[in-house]
Amino acid sequence: MPKPNLSAHPTEVVKPYDFDHFWQEIMAEVDSIPLNAAIELDPLRSSEEVEVFEVKYDSLDGLRIAGWYCLPRERTKPLPARVFYPGYISEPTLPKSHAAQGYATFGAAPRGKLRSNAAFNPGYPGLLTHNINDRDHYGYKGFYIDAVRVIDFLLEQPEVDSDRIGIQGSSQGGALTLVVSALRQQVRAASAGAPYLAGVVDAFKLTRTYPYEEINDYLGIQPEHSSAIANTWNYYDCFNFAERIQCPIIVYIGLQDDVCPPETAYPLMEKIGTSNKKLYEYEGHGHDANHHEHDHVVDTFFDDQLKPARS
Repeated sequence: MPKPNLSAHPTEVVKPYDFDHFWQEIMAEVDSIPLNAAIELDPLRSSEEVEVFEVKYDSLDGLRIAGWYCLPRERTKPLPARVFYPGYISEPTLPKSHAAQGYATFGAAPRGKLRSNAAFNPGYPGLLTHNINDRDHYGYKGFYIDAVRVIDFLLEQPEVDSDRIGIQGSSQGGALTLVVSALRQQVRAASAGAPYLAGVVDAFKLTRTYPYEEINDYLGIQPEHSSAIANTWNYYDCFNFAERIQCPIIVYIGLQDDVCPPETAYPLMEKIGTSNKKLYEYEGHGHDANHHEHDHVVDTFFDDQLKPARS
């Protein structure tokens, strides 16, 4: 029996006529909000090689957002930076090992994650359908912006080389990588694994696993909201951000992924704006996207893109 051609699957995602204006207005509001960043050394989590800091900064809706910021103790010149975005149910990472390799690193904790969940905590499941009928108050609006503000934080730090910032993540972290690369052109390199939130109106019809199954559960109770959900998601789908991505980017997927269907990766790659892009496809792998072996590809990619300093 021949294998299905995953790359031939069509998409029902539509880019709204006012998509750019919608996000232009949001970003104008964001840019008017001072970060008011606070940085506090955490001696308990620090080591002989790496200093760990707890960071808090202001974001959309007046929320205070947290994160882990790690620096190598031995540093004389501005450092390249790597940002690590979390998955849907996972909590923020503490990226000390990469800081020990000579990077300034940041483990992001958007609203709803640990230490950023005092004022907004829809739960998991919960985030995907939080105010999903209202594009202006949808849960992912602030969530995306919290991720964007990490870049703003790094740009304010004197020890960070603003021309050498890379970002990465898998699943929801892959989605945040795509969105932030699109909204902040200061990002110089990106790696997205098993991207979630790409081709959403396609994905929840292709799979019956969570988190996408949250939408099917919601529609099982309120089927009349189907068109409203599709309309909201057209403003948040990674497909519609992709053409703005201009930095070098690698994407990797598992061809047996039943969480983020691999069929959605191919139209995503077509839409990504930069020509410096590469898709890694792993047969026999699901949502893990072979990250245990692929991690060295990611590390080599960032070393090539961000080290040494640009002349």
